[in-house]
Amino acid sequence: MSSHRQEAVKRLAAPDIAARKGKTPIVCLTAYTAPTADILDDHCDLLLVGDSVGMVVHGLPNTVGVTLEMMILHGQAVMRGSRRAMVVVDMPFGSYEGSPETAYDNAARIMKETGAQAVKVEAGPAVVENIDYLVKRGIPVMGHVGLRPQSVLVDGGFKAKGRHNEERQRILDEAHATAEAGAFAIVVEGVAEGLARDITAAVPVPTIGIGASAGCDGQILVTDDMLGLFDWTPKFVRRYADLRNEISQAVARYAEDVRERRFPGPAEIYFAKAG
Repeated sequence: MSSHRQEAVKRLAAPDIAARKGKTPIVCLTAYTAPTADILDDHCDLLLVGDSVGMVVHGLPNTVGVTLEMMILHGQAVMRGSRRAMVVVDMPFGSYEGSPETAYDNAARIMKETGAQAVKVEAGPAVVENIDYLVKRGIPVMGHVGLRPQSVLVDGGFKAKGRHNEERQRILDEAHATAEAGAFAIVVEGVAEGLARDITAAVPVPTIGIGASAGCDGQILVTDDMLGLFDWTPKFVRRYADLRNEISQAVARYAEDVRERRFPGPAEIYFAKAG
């Protein structure tokens, strides 16, 4: 990692992100490892240690199987690799939906063991009280409305939300309640474009869109998706690179060099010293 890690740099925090409402768009990406965080840090305002790590890194079919220990481990790595961007850690399924006290114990553990600046929860009627409880006890919380990946088993898949009036109003109400509970920002995922704009106009905190609208106060993508590390990406992802193909070609060249005994060569081996 670069030596500039030793420099004293002020890391962004919840008030800095909240103050960006309606101003310069907030740049966010996911990060799960120290080397990736190191690369992203110069370009992003916020790094989310998303529970998407379960699917992206660990090969799980969805995020339901992600544990608190996994989130803490990856949160620690991202904090080591970054110095400027705000780091937010997802609270995994089952760690915050119960009693406010349980949510606080788990959130406090994440904050203490990672050093992150905030946690994120998928908001809803059953969670609003817990958001309020956490914020009042000194834990910054980012909310998440619309498509909620942790509810995939209830929804029967990853489906866009807010295309019908009844569902649209429910999501708008959840966004209002999340902001009123004290969330400093809200991720708006997989909703109709007009609804994302309405939420952004209605709530006093920044909205971070993913599969939503360019009218949100910021945007986030799964880094591995936008870098083209998978052979398929969701509709809302713009691929800014094709690293899957580049890595495959590099590994193919390496495999050929090994099989033809061209690697290692004189530049990559050690020779005995005379005397």
